Amino acid sequence: MSQSRGRWVAVITGALSVLIGVAYLVLITLLDSRGPLLPPPPEALGLSAPVASVAVASPADVSAVQPPG
Repeated sequence: MSQSRGRWVAVITGALSVLIGVAYLVLITLLDSRGPLLPPPPEALGLSAPVASVAVASPADVSAVQPPG
């Protein structure tokens, strides 16, 4: 009787491990199909969003800059 019970335990645990493996592969496939992972926006981390500023140089500023060397 012990031999038969041990065989059933082995079959059940083997089937359970195969089911867990298949569920893992399905989960990974679903998560991978969503696209590449992107970092969260700064607002989600409690940081302020960077402010884009545009600097406009006048012709006088450009002529005052000396080339390197």
